[in-house]
Amino acid sequence: MAVALLYHIMNKEQKLLAWILRIGVCGTFIGHGTYALQVKPTWIKLITSLGFTPGFAVTAMPVIGIVDYIVAILALLKPNKYLFMWAALWCTLTAFSRITAGESVLELLERFSNIACPLALVYLYSNRK
Repeated sequence: MAVALLYHIMNKEQKLLAWILRIGVCGTFIGHGTYALQVKPTWIKLITSLGFTPGFAVTAMPVIGIVDYIVAILALLKPNKYLFMWAALWCTLTAFSRITAGESVLELLERFSNIACPLALVYLYSNRK
C-alpha cells in the first residue's frame, strides 16, 4: 500500500526513471539467473573462492538462478525498496567475488552499474521527507 502511494506521489520524470532502472535490474537478474541455471562453469570458481566446495556450487547455482528470476519479475511487478536493497547487496557480493576468485579489480568496477541501478531505486522508493 505504501509503495503504491509513493509511486503515485512520484512525478512523471521519476516514474519514467524508475521504469528504466527497473528494466535494467530485471535484465541483470534474468541474465545472471540464466547463467546460474545453466551452471556456468566459470562461476564455480567464484563460489569456491568463498570457501564452498565445487559440489555445493553446482547444487546452489540453480537455486540462485531461480531466486534471480524471482527478483527480476518482482522488479517489474512489485517494486519496493527492500527488494532493491537485496538486489544491490547481492550484486555487490557477487561483484566482489570476482576479487576473491583472483580476477582483476576491473571485473569489479565493470559491474558497478549492476549495483547502482538498484541503489537508485532504493532512493526513489524510499519515503523522502
